[in-house]
Amino acid sequence: MSNQIKTIEAPEGFEGSGFFATSFEKVIGIARSKSLWPLPFATSCCGIEFMATMGAHYDISRFGSERPSFSPRQADLLMVMGTIAKKMAPVVKQVYLQMAEPRWVIAVGACASSGGVFDTYSVLQGIDRVIPVDVYVPGCPPRPEQILDGLMQIQELAVNESLRRRNTSEYQALLESYNIQ
Repeated sequence: MSNQIKTIEAPEGFEGSGFFATSFEKVIGIARSKSLWPLPFATSCCGIEFMATMGAHYDISRFGSERPSFSPRQADLLMVMGTIAKKMAPVVKQVYLQMAEPRWVIAVGACASSGGVFDTYSVLQGIDRVIPVDVYVPGCPPRPEQILDGLMQIQELAVNESLRRRNTSEYQALLESYNIQ
């Protein structure tokens, strides 16, 4: 990951004297990617690494995500960080369901991605058993740079996502595989 900030390039369009025209879908994609509001669902050490990304050294605000939302109804990015006990699985799913579309999910760290070193009866072996995950950030715990890289991958998904993708039968089948209506 480089330390340079990407500039926003204008999408394909028509340019003339005093105007620029492009598709509505491209403008919405750029706006969504630069204004993600994360909901940090942190249960252990990965949450501490996420807190470091909020500080001046890593400065998550460079990516338009400086406003963490602790209300699922005002967030569009769920960042699950740390060990999730099986008793917490319904809570994670409920938080996911309360988020408005479009919504994205990052599994931060080995525990959220695969249960980590806790291969026990009480630990969920990856949050992808209860909700769909868009990006996995490896590590135990992952460095703040890795978390920012995961955020940039979500930005790429947001900017390139069709406005109609979430209405497709493929997306509906994905949600149905998780018993989500």
